[in-house]
Amino acid sequence: MLLAVAAVFVLPAAPAFAHDELVSTDPPADAVLDALPGQITFTYSADILTEEGTAVVQVTDADGTSLTEGTPVVSGTDATQTLAGAASGPVTVVWRVVSSDGHPIDGTFSFTVNAASPTPTATAATPTATPTPAETTAPATATPDATATPSESASDASPLPWILLVVALVIVAGAIVWLFVARGRRGSSGGGSTGTSGR
Repeated sequence: MLLAVAAVFVLPAAPAFAHDELVSTDPPADAVLDALPGQITFTYSADILTEEGTAVVQVTDADGTSLTEGTPVVSGTDATQTLAGAASGPVTVVWRVVSSDGHPIDGTFSFTVNAASPTPTATAATPTATPTPAETTAPATATPDATATPSESASDASPLPWILLVVALVIVAGAIVWLFVARGRRGSSGGGSTGTSGR
């Protein structure tokens, strides 16, 4: 009778009734990272079932945006979930698998991704070239064209040449008249003297 009672208390604690459990994760719970890792690896105490849909992992950022890519890949005691995107702040991981005895187990943990500080870019201050006021070009002074000498019209011509011509003609005419008068006088005087001597 005593052995039967003792068996009741001992048998529940036997390993045959123990379920598989999560041993570790990479990254670990409560880790503080500089960037979101490329994947999360879960390691269990025994092989977990590999049937499709038996392993589910959800990873979300502080805004609830999913960071998972594809489905978990199970290999023996490990399950690996690929991550994608960028996160800043707390990241929550919720997982669920089926242990080797067919019993589903699940859990949740979180880690933190530090906000990336913007790297100040040393930008040399390039002095802005002050626009030089355009040189004011003095209006080109119109060079007066050489004043064409107006041709003298016939009315503006000097009368001197005409006066000289008239004077010359008067002198010539006077000389001709004088010659005729002189010849006439000589002829007259010559004829008178001839008649007297004939008498």
